[in-house]
Amino acid sequence: MAKIVVDVMLKPEILDPQGKAVAAALPRLGFTFAKDVRQGKRFEIEVDGEPTAAQLAEVEVAAEKLLSNPVIENFTVRVEK
Repeated sequence: MAKIVVDVMLKPEILDPQGKAVAAALPRLGFTFAKDVRQGKRFEIEVDGEPTAAQLAEVEVAAEKLLSNPVIENFTVRVEK
């Protein structure tokens, strides 16, 4: 069994209020490591065996049509071992 991962993030030019809220909260909690925070979504899709090129192509289409809003979000598709 393999896992296909789709990571969806707002495009850099789109305001990310959740990311800003987390970035503001970190120092209040004593964490000083973050310069900025962007919040996104992660989808994990399990398939039998190694993913085929056809399956990856289908996931790309699903990511574009269902899992993301291509007007304001970018996505990446990868196989996680």
